[in-house]
Amino acid sequence: MATYQSIAYSPLSNASSMVLLQEQTVSSAVSTLSFTSGIDSTYKEYVFKFINTHPSSDPGIISFQATTDGTNYNVTITSSFFRGYHAEADNEAAIAYAVNFDQAQGTAVQNLESGSGNDNDQASSGYLHLYDPSNTTFVKHFTAQSSDVNDGDVQHQNYAAGYFNTTSAITGVRFSMAGGTINSGIFKMYGVK
Repeated sequence: MATYQSIAYSPLSNASSMVLLQEQTVSSAVSTLSFTSGIDSTYKEYVFKFINTHPSSDPGIISFQATTDGTNYNVTITSSFFRGYHAEADNEAAIAYAVNFDQAQGTAVQNLESGSGNDNDQASSGYLHLYDPSNTTFVKHFTAQSSDVNDGDVQHQNYAAGYFNTTSAITGVRFSMAGGTINSGIFKMYGVK
């Protein structure tokens, strides 16, 4: 008979290895929110958290893009996106690849969630990992996970991953809300030792 040992795992790394570098709170509608300083060779991994983000209109989709020149947020992305979902009314549930949320050498924003509603019981939270953004030899990988409740009271668990197809250093990350503005939420950037 086989025996198994439980292994504790945290996708956000060891909490003691994360250093909070910046925090931004949105309390009135903004179209974008950027982290333009502190992304450098100090850390090989950066974690961005978005907490209780709330859109101004239905549906709002938290998205992001990066810059290598401090001005243009249009770095070429190849990515994948899948999600599991379950309706509050228990009338639908599935896990599926979301073909409209991925990119193949695209320069648009990358969706991080499926689309949250703007009712008080609808919002989204999640995190984004950006790996070795200052490296000038290799492309820059990212992974993300989020949870949202949409305007139809369907809960989504979202997974996105991909890479920025550039060997230039990434110097900034911008978040936006596709379909409207970010009405409220907390955004944090951590360096991982």
